[in-house]
Amino acid sequence: EVYPKMYHTCFFLVTYMAPLCLMVLAYLQIFRKLWCRQIPGTSSVVQKKWKPLQSSAQPRGLGQSTKSKISAVAAEIKQIRARRKTARMLMVVLLVFALCYLPISILNVLKRVFGMFNHADDRETVYAWFTFSHWLVYANSAANPIIYNFLSGKFREEFKAAFSCCIFGIRSHHDERLTRGRASTESRKSLTTQISNFDNVSKLSEHVVLTNINTIPANGIAPITHW
Repeated sequence: EVYPKMYHTCFFLVTYMAPLCLMVLAYLQIFRKLWCRQIPGTSSVVQKKWKPLQSSAQPRGLGQSTKSKISAVAAEIKQIRARRKTARMLMVVLLVFALCYLPISILNVLKRVFGMFNHADDRETVYAWFTFSHWLVYANSAANPIIYNFLSGKFREEFKAAFSCCIFGIRSHHDERLTRGRASTESRKSLTTQISNFDNVSKLSEHVVLTNINTIPANGIAPITHW
Protein backbone atom coordinates (compact mmCIF):
# COMPACT_ATOMS: atom_id res chain seq x y z
CA GLU A 1 0.00 0.00 0.00
CA VAL A 2 3.02 2.30 -0.02
CA TYR A 3 3.11 2.91 -3.78
CA PRO A 4 -0.50 4.19 -4.11
CA LYS A 5 0.14 6.61 -1.24
CA MET A 6 3.35 7.82 -2.87
CA TYR A 7 1.58 8.19 -6.20
CA HIS A 8 -1.27 10.30 -4.80
CA THR A 9 1.15 12.39 -2.75
CA CYS A 10 3.20 13.15 -5.87
CA PHE A 11 -0.02 13.75 -7.78
CA PHE A 12 -1.04 16.36 -5.20
CA LEU A 13 2.35 18.07 -5.41
CA VAL A 14 2.51 18.06 -9.21
CA THR A 15 -1.10 19.03 -9.99
CA TYR A 16 -1.72 21.55 -7.21
CA MET A 17 1.30 22.70 -5.23
CA ALA A 18 3.72 23.12 -8.14
CA PRO A 19 1.31 25.12 -10.38
CA LEU A 20 0.23 27.21 -7.39
CA CYS A 21 3.82 28.04 -6.48
CA LEU A 22 4.68 28.96 -10.06
CA MET A 23 1.59 31.15 -10.33
CA VAL A 24 2.38 32.86 -7.02
CA LEU A 25 5.93 33.66 -8.12
CA ALA A 26 4.89 34.88 -11.58
CA TYR A 27 1.92 36.92 -10.35
CA LEU A 28 3.94 38.50 -7.57
CA GLN A 29 6.51 39.65 -10.11
CA ILE A 30 3.77 41.09 -12.30
CA PHE A 31 2.12 42.70 -9.27
CA ARG A 32 5.40 44.30 -8.21
CA LYS A 33 6.02 45.66 -11.71
CA LEU A 34 2.53 47.07 -12.06
CA TRP A 35 2.23 48.48 -8.54
CA CYS A 36 5.63 49.89 -7.66
CA ARG A 37 8.02 50.06 -10.58
CA GLN A 38 8.20 52.72 -13.26
CA ILE A 39 7.10 51.62 -16.71
CA PRO A 40 8.90 52.84 -19.86
CA GLY A 41 7.72 56.11 -21.33
CA THR A 42 6.50 57.76 -18.11
CA SER A 43 8.02 60.34 -15.82
CA SER A 44 9.62 59.39 -12.52
CA VAL A 45 8.20 62.01 -10.15
CA VAL A 46 4.69 60.64 -9.95
CA GLN A 47 5.83 57.04 -10.28
CA LYS A 48 8.14 57.14 -7.23
CA LYS A 49 5.85 58.99 -4.85
CA TRP A 50 2.29 58.79 -6.12
CA LYS A 51 -0.53 60.61 -4.35
CA PRO A 52 -4.07 61.04 -5.66
CA LEU A 53 -4.87 64.33 -7.29
CA GLN A 54 -6.90 66.26 -4.71
CA SER A 55 -8.04 69.26 -6.72
CA SER A 56 -10.94 68.52 -9.04
CA ALA A 57 -10.92 71.88 -10.87
CA GLN A 58 -8.04 73.91 -12.24
CA PRO A 59 -7.47 77.32 -10.62
CA ARG A 60 -7.94 80.41 -12.73
CA GLY A 61 -5.09 82.47 -14.00
CA LEU A 62 -2.74 79.58 -14.83
CA GLY A 63 -0.55 79.70 -17.87
CA GLN A 64 -0.70 77.30 -20.77
CA SER A 65 2.47 75.47 -19.67
CA THR A 66 1.13 74.96 -16.16
CA LYS A 67 -2.15 73.62 -17.50
CA SER A 68 -0.33 71.21 -19.81
CA LYS A 69 1.80 69.96 -16.88
CA ILE A 70 -1.31 69.42 -14.74
CA SER A 71 -2.96 67.53 -17.62
CA ALA A 72 0.12 65.34 -18.05
CA VAL A 73 0.21 64.54 -14.33
CA ALA A 74 -3.53 63.74 -14.31
CA ALA A 75 -3.12 61.41 -17.30
CA GLU A 76 -0.20 59.68 -15.60
CA ILE A 77 -2.18 59.24 -12.39
CA LYS A 78 -5.03 57.74 -14.40
CA GLN A 79 -2.60 55.30 -15.97
CA ILE A 80 -1.25 54.30 -12.56
CA ARG A 81 -4.75 53.66 -11.28
CA ALA A 82 -5.50 51.44 -14.28
CA ARG A 83 -2.28 49.48 -13.70
CA ARG A 84 -3.11 48.97 -10.03
CA LYS A 85 -6.60 47.75 -10.91
CA THR A 86 -4.96 45.19 -13.20
CA ALA A 87 -2.62 44.13 -10.39
CA ARG A 88 -5.55 43.63 -7.99
CA MET A 89 -7.40 41.64 -10.66
CA LEU A 90 -4.44 39.28 -11.03
CA MET A 91 -4.34 38.70 -7.28
CA VAL A 92 -8.05 37.89 -7.27
CA VAL A 93 -7.58 35.41 -10.14
CA LEU A 94 -4.77 33.71 -8.21
CA LEU A 95 -6.84 33.54 -5.01
CA VAL A 96 -9.85 32.06 -6.85
CA PHE A 97 -7.63 29.41 -8.45
CA ALA A 98 -6.18 28.42 -5.07
CA LEU A 99 -9.61 28.21 -3.43
CA CYS A 100 -11.26 26.29 -6.27
CA TYR A 101 -8.60 23.58 -6.52
CA LEU A 102 -7.92 23.25 -2.79
CA PRO A 103 -10.97 21.14 -1.69
CA ILE A 104 -10.58 18.38 -4.30
CA SER A 105 -6.84 18.18 -3.66
CA ILE A 106 -7.30 17.93 0.12
CA LEU A 107 -10.10 15.37 -0.18
CA ASN A 108 -8.04 13.19 -2.53
CA VAL A 109 -5.09 13.24 -0.14
CA LEU A 110 -7.30 12.43 2.84
CA LYS A 111 -8.96 9.57 0.99
CA ARG A 112 -6.06 8.04 -0.98
CA VAL A 113 -3.19 8.64 1.43
CA PHE A 114 -4.75 8.56 4.90
CA GLY A 115 -7.86 6.46 4.11
CA MET A 116 -10.22 8.65 6.14
CA PHE A 117 -13.43 7.93 4.20
CA ASN A 118 -13.10 4.17 3.82
CA HIS A 119 -15.25 3.42 6.88
CA ALA A 120 -17.43 6.51 6.96
CA ASP A 121 -21.03 5.97 8.06
CA ASP A 122 -22.57 8.92 6.22
CA ARG A 123 -21.60 8.08 2.65
CA GLU A 124 -24.03 10.59 1.15
CA THR A 125 -22.27 13.51 2.82
CA VAL A 126 -18.91 12.28 1.55
CA TYR A 127 -20.27 11.99 -2.01
CA ALA A 128 -21.78 15.47 -1.72
CA TRP A 129 -18.42 16.96 -0.66
CA PHE A 130 -16.60 15.25 -3.52
CA THR A 131 -19.25 16.37 -6.01
CA PHE A 132 -19.06 19.96 -4.76
CA SER A 133 -15.26 19.95 -4.90
CA HIS A 134 -15.33 18.68 -8.51
CA TRP A 135 -17.85 21.39 -9.36
CA LEU A 136 -15.48 24.03 -7.96
CA VAL A 137 -12.73 22.82 -10.31
CA TYR A 138 -14.96 23.36 -13.35
CA ALA A 139 -16.31 26.62 -11.93
CA ASN A 140 -12.81 28.10 -11.86
CA SER A 141 -12.76 28.34 -15.65
CA ALA A 142 -16.12 30.09 -15.66
CA ALA A 143 -15.12 32.44 -12.84
CA ASN A 144 -12.30 34.17 -14.72
CA PRO A 145 -14.52 36.04 -17.24
CA ILE A 146 -16.75 37.14 -14.36
CA ILE A 147 -13.73 38.49 -12.48
CA TYR A 148 -12.52 40.32 -15.59
CA ASN A 149 -15.99 41.80 -16.09
CA PHE A 150 -16.21 43.19 -12.54
CA LEU A 151 -12.61 44.36 -12.15
CA SER A 152 -11.71 45.52 -15.68
CA GLY A 153 -13.63 48.33 -17.34
CA LYS A 154 -11.89 47.79 -20.68
CA PHE A 155 -12.80 44.10 -20.72
CA ARG A 156 -16.41 45.01 -19.94
CA GLU A 157 -16.56 47.57 -22.75
CA GLU A 158 -14.94 45.23 -25.28
CA PHE A 159 -17.27 42.40 -24.27
CA LYS A 160 -20.33 44.62 -24.79
CA ALA A 161 -18.96 45.82 -28.12
CA ALA A 162 -18.26 42.27 -29.33
CA PHE A 163 -21.68 41.03 -28.19
CA SER A 164 -23.48 43.95 -29.83
CA CYS A 165 -21.47 43.45 -33.03
CA CYS A 166 -22.57 39.81 -33.17
CA ILE A 167 -26.25 40.78 -32.81
CA PHE A 168 -26.02 43.65 -35.26
CA GLY A 169 -24.00 41.47 -37.63
CA ILE A 170 -26.82 38.91 -37.79
CA ARG A 171 -29.39 41.65 -38.29
CA SER A 172 -27.31 43.38 -40.97
CA HIS A 173 -26.81 40.06 -42.79
CA HIS A 174 -30.59 39.51 -42.77
CA ASP A 175 -31.22 43.07 -43.97
CA GLU A 176 -28.59 42.62 -46.66
CA ARG A 177 -30.31 39.47 -47.88
CA LEU A 178 -33.64 41.31 -48.00
CA THR A 179 -32.02 44.19 -49.89
CA ARG A 180 -30.45 41.80 -52.38
CA GLY A 181 -33.80 40.06 -52.87
CA ARG A 182 -35.54 43.35 -53.49
CA ALA A 183 -32.81 44.46 -55.90
CA SER A 184 -33.04 41.16 -57.77
CA THR A 185 -36.83 41.47 -58.02
CA GLU A 186 -36.56 45.04 -59.26
CA SER A 187 -33.91 44.06 -61.80
CA ARG A 188 -36.13 41.25 -63.10
CA LYS A 189 -39.06 43.66 -63.37
CA SER A 190 -36.86 46.18 -65.19
CA LEU A 191 -35.62 43.50 -67.57
CA THR A 192 -39.20 42.38 -68.29
CA THR A 193 -40.23 45.98 -68.91
CA GLN A 194 -37.29 46.51 -71.26
CA ILE A 195 -38.14 43.35 -73.22
CA SER A 196 -41.79 44.40 -73.48
CA ASN A 197 -40.79 47.87 -74.69
CA PHE A 198 -38.41 46.34 -77.17
CA ASP A 199 -41.20 44.12 -78.54
CA ASN A 200 -43.51 47.11 -78.85
CA VAL A 201 -40.84 49.14 -80.61
CA SER A 202 -40.13 46.22 -82.97
CA LYS A 203 -43.82 45.84 -83.84
CA LEU A 204 -44.15 49.58 -84.36
CA SER A 205 -41.07 49.66 -86.59
CA GLU A 206 -42.38 46.72 -88.63
CA HIS A 207 -45.75 48.46 -89.04
CA VAL A 208 -44.05 51.69 -90.18
CA VAL A 209 -41.88 49.82 -92.68
CA LEU A 210 -44.87 47.97 -94.15
CA THR A 211 -46.84 51.21 -94.39
CA ASN A 212 -44.01 52.96 -96.20
CA ILE A 213 -43.57 50.05 -98.59
CA ASN A 214 -47.28 50.02 -99.41
CA THR A 215 -47.24 53.74 -100.19
CA ILE A 216 -44.30 53.56 -102.66
CA PRO A 217 -45.60 54.19 -106.27
CA ALA A 218 -44.95 51.57 -108.94
CA ASN A 219 -42.90 53.10 -111.81
CA GLY A 220 -43.69 56.46 -110.30
CA ILE A 221 -47.36 56.24 -111.40
CA ALA A 222 -49.52 54.33 -108.92
CA PRO A 223 -49.05 52.83 -105.51
CA ILE A 224 -48.44 49.10 -105.06
CA THR A 225 -51.56 47.36 -103.89
CA HIS A 226 -50.07 43.88 -103.38
CA TRP A 227 -46.79 42.97 -101.79
